[in-house]
Amino acid sequence: MFDLTGKVALVTGGAVGLGAGISLGLAKAGADVAIITSNDRSREVQQQIEALGRKAHTIVANLMDEDGLESIVQEVVSVFGKIDILVNNSGIIRRTPAADHASNDWHDVLNLNLNSAFFLSQLVGRRMIEQGSGKIINIASMLSFQGGINVPGYTASKHAIAGVTKALANEWAGKGVQVNAIAPGYMSTDNTAAIRADEDRNTQILARIPAGRWGTPEDMQGPVIFLASQASDYMSGHVLCVDGGWMSR
Repeated sequence: MFDLTGKVALVTGGAVGLGAGISLGLAKAGADVAIITSNDRSREVQQQIEALGRKAHTIVANLMDEDGLESIVQEVVSVFGKIDILVNNSGIIRRTPAADHASNDWHDVLNLNLNSAFFLSQLVGRRMIEQGSGKIINIASMLSFQGGINVPGYTASKHAIAGVTKALANEWAGKGVQVNAIAPGYMSTDNTAAIRADEDRNTQILARIPAGRWGTPEDMQGPVIFLASQASDYMSGHVLCVDGGWMSR
């Protein structure tokens, strides 16, 4: 039920951090993977995927360029013939108090975290509807449920991602396309480096996580494989927390 052999996955931000873990997890389950990245750092991940015996393809692109999204989809289809799985993982965060939050920070975060995810889902979703099957997995956040501090744009984008996930799920579940989301908890990535370096903040966070540790990119692999496989065929519009128990505390 969890075998992804013969499937083609498109992972945005699939070169580093959680995205790299997701790309490798899908490949381990048998999928071929197209990686969208803003730079060439994905070459290492591509080599690791190929070492697993899977096909990999890297596209360097700016996902905030809405007009360029169609060419990304066309390139992936040209290389692999189809897209079975889309993981909208790319995202940025800008940490500034709300009273001082710059308009360009707000727009950049919303454009990448929300707009690109919706419009890419729209483009890929049309193809999935035509083929009668597909899995779309949006990467949400604990801030899809909570307000956070000093990250108003990020919080707005992740609340919206949860809503878009449900909206698309309502329209597409009956057409063979399941749309779900994963909300990672506190993960050890570049985005959280400053927080982890703050001894007091790090201690406070760990004290609330029942698992007693920060998450890792590898912790995302099982949930992503589940949502990408036929094991989740009757699951739609769900936001799955992968947080070491943070939301239950």
